[in-house]
Formats: sequence, structure tokens, C-alpha cells
Amino acid sequence: MSFGFEHLGDDRETRARRGRLHTTHGSVETPVFMPVGTQGTVKGMDPAALEQMGAEIVLGNTYHLYLRPGMEAVRALGGLHRMMGWNRPILTDSGGFQVFSLRDRSKLTEEGVTFQSHLDGSRHLLTPERAIEIQETLGSDIMMAFDHCPPADLDRAEHAAASDRTTRWARRCVEARTREDNALFGIVQGGMDAELRARSAEQLLELPFEGYAIGGLSVGETRDEMNRMVAATAPLLPENKPRYLMGVGTPEDLLNSVASGIDMFDCVLPTRNARNGRLLTSRGDLNIRNARFKNDDRPIDPDCSCSTCARFSRGYLHHLDRSKEILGSVLATTHNLHYLLNLMAQAREHIEAGDYGAWYPDVLERRQRSGLAPRA
Repeated sequence: MSFGFEHLGDDRETRARRGRLHTTHGSVETPVFMPVGTQGTVKGMDPAALEQMGAEIVLGNTYHLYLRPGMEAVRALGGLHRMMGWNRPILTDSGGFQVFSLRDRSKLTEEGVTFQSHLDGSRHLLTPERAIEIQETLGSDIMMAFDHCPPADLDRAEHAAASDRTTRWARRCVEARTREDNALFGIVQGGMDAELRARSAEQLLELPFEGYAIGGLSVGETRDEMNRMVAATAPLLPENKPRYLMGVGTPEDLLNSVASGIDMFDCVLPTRNARNGRLLTSRGDLNIRNARFKNDDRPIDPDCSCSTCARFSRGYLHHLDRSKEILGSVLATTHNLHYLLNLMAQAREHIEAGDYGAWYPDVLERRQRSGLAPRA
């Protein structure tokens, strides 16, 4: 097995921890934010630029890559790493979140999920075995087990049934593995019920996973509710294996969850928001489409060292966005990703120094003072 995890140290005041992932394609320092490359690309970003800004691992989407370009094309192009021109680690999700999002186009059975493609209407069956087969074909360094990711509005009995199905499917994923050069993570479910999540974690810990994820959060619950579930679930997961909180990517959620002991994060928000003019800064989020930035010659964030802030003004970004120029999205995406990657680098430094618990509330309070950062 080419995968390993080193637990390097802990913060003095919180559960924050420093670690290092080891994969076939290199090591990853944790806590880490993983940019999302849904279609085999982080939108608007050259892989070389991603590496230059400090990205050590990216995420690929099994559902989308399976439908287009398809596994035959991925094989012909040498696997996902070679196809993307990215020789660093890749994590792939199982496709579960996407197929369960197609509630009016999918049918759930114990075997798996039959769904209708959003591209051409064709029908497909995604099972735990097929999800592993696809991810092994993609050649990712970290695969995710196929889980039942239910909508947040189900009752307790339905969440319990989904959690139990996730365990049964997780066992099938383990049995379906044929490669030994990558890792497989299990996914804890259970909705907003701490007891169900504890049961899910206990069941999954009986299986030989290399890491564990917390799924089914950041789906409409309040920030306090999410923080409560993360704080209750993370301590149940092994200290000697990585902990991954799926689909979470605001500065507030990252820093709060790091304090609870989470090691890995991914989210489309920083790139999606960048394309829609919402930029991250140390003083809160900034909507570059606002007319007040038309003549503003300051950088997006005076405290930021990214290439966008070093060379371009808010006024120019405002102009590019209003003109719908592609460069505007590229520069905004560069900034947002750099901001989060740098935030995680700072978090690692403060965990090593033992003062993360004193540092991160100040970061969040500074963002909150502007009135721009999200409060809910």
C-alpha cells in the first residue's frame, strides 16, 4: 500500500492537528483544502498555476467523468493524472452525492442507484462495485466509498436506514477493490442526529479503510448545527487516520472544523463564487460587481500575496466582470483559491506553534467586523 498518514502534532487548546498524507503521487500537508476539478479541470486554472500557488491535491468527480468523456477516453489518455497534466495526488468522490441529487431522475434499490444522465437522458446503474471500478480506472490516489447521501429533510428513521445502507455498501466497496496503490475512505452519515452518526462511525470503523469522511453536512443546516455534528463526530474517528469533511469551503467553516480535528476539505464555492464576482478577503467577502469598485485602484485584499492582488486593481476586476471577460474569472479564481490555500498554510503554522486556539478566532472576528462575511 502506497498510502499512509502521519499524525505530526496537536494544538494546545483545540483539537486541531497537523498531519501528512503519503500517496503514490506525493505527500500532502494537512489540514488541507482541495480545489475541486469536477470535469477533470479546476475551472479557469492551469495545473501549473495551481501547483505554483501551493495546491498539493485536487478533487475529481466520478459522476461527471464517467458520463463525459467516459472511461474509454480516460484510459486512452493515460488515466486522470496524465489527462489533466497533474502529477500530484487526486481524490475522487464516488458519485453518490450527484446521483442522489437527481431525485426526480433516479431510483434507489439495495443494488445501487439507477439514474438518468443530465447530458442525454441515457439511463445508468451506479453500484458500489461500479463506483470502485470507475475510480480505479481514473487512477485516483484516494477513492471514496459509494454512500447513500440522503436529503436533509428526511425523518430519523429514514436517516437511520440510509446510514445502515451506507455501511452495507461500504462493505461491498471494500470487497470490490483490486488495486493496492491507492486508498479508500469510508463516509459517515446520520443526518443531524449525533447518535446515528456515532452508530455509523462505529460500523465503518470495523472495515479496513485508510481514512474516514463526514458526509451529509453543508446541505442547508445552520452553521451552529454543522459545527455541533462535526465536533461530535470527529473524535469518534481514529487518530492515526485522516478525517475529511466533505463539501465544506468557507473560511469560517474550515477554521471551525480544523479546531474540531478535521484534516481535509473540498468545496466548489471558492471557484463558483469567483466566477460570480464574490471574492474572499481577510476583512470579509467582497462583491466585485458592486458599482463602488469601478474606480477603486486597490488590490482585492491588501494582505494577500497572490498574483492577482500583486498586479491588478479592484477597478480592473470590476471592469472584466462587467464585460464578461474570461480573464476576470481566471483572476478571481486565482485569488480565491490562493486565499484558502494560504489560510490553511497559516493554520498549519499555528498548530505547530501550539497557538491555533488563540489565532483562528481573531481571523474570524476580523472577517466578521466588515459585515460582509456570512453569519448563518
